[in-house]
Amino acid sequence: MTHVAFRLRLHGLVQGVYCRDGTVALATRLGLDGWVRNLDDGTVDARVQGTEDAVGAFLVGLRQPSPDARVTRVEIVPDPVIDGDPGFTRRPTAPAEPLDTTDRA
Repeated sequence: MTHVAFRLRLHGLVQGVYCRDGTVALATRLGLDGWVRNLDDGTVDARVQGTEDAVGAFLVGLRQPSPDARVTRVEIVPDPVIDGDPGFTRRPTAPAEPLDTTDRA
């Protein structure tokens, strides 16, 4: 099976509404690796890695990661597949930086 990885930025009402917890639960259910964190600009940042099918299902699920979240836009940038970083975790809030849109393929 082909594995893919992406960096994601979620915009909308995504903080204070259990978006990160819902994202962790969704990724764990799908057997994905990566992490999610709030950014200080009010967005949510994530990295996800797994099979194409599982990541595709994850991206669909991000439309509503929690009952109160309102995702209005998701930025998606390809990222290199990394070996040896299993599981999906919640990270502490970080300063916002532009998503790297450099083509790394």
